[in-house]
Amino acid sequence: MVDTNVLFSAILFPQGRAAEALSHCIRKHELVICSYVLDELKRVVRKKFPSRLSELDTFFEKLSFELVYTPEHIEKALFSIRDPKDYPILYTAVIENVDVLLSGDDDFSDTGLTHPEIVTPAEFLKRF
Repeated sequence: MVDTNVLFSAILFPQGRAAEALSHCIRKHELVICSYVLDELKRVVRKKFPSRLSELDTFFEKLSFELVYTPEHIEKALFSIRDPKDYPILYTAVIENVDVLLSGDDDFSDTGLTHPEIVTPAEFLKRF
């Protein structure tokens, strides 16, 4: 499963490490994206780059991935995380039993969870 920041970086910097990790994930693994990440990515693009919303649509139309639903009502005591906006993403990864969460956000690594494994794009490329 990928976090918003990886998708955002892959779209903005198609030659960068996040794009390379995403491309590898698509070729060799099953890419999972949660509904919360899609919604968050649309909000960010709409706010910062409104003229590029159609590019976002084109990107996702060409991308093969499994979409998993992030529930509106989530159990808040499963783990603690510094940024409450990240909780729904990790919560979805846990309840969907994904093996790896690909993220550049340090907040995910401080939760104490062992599953899913949380890795940066650079770690993902080295290990997987």
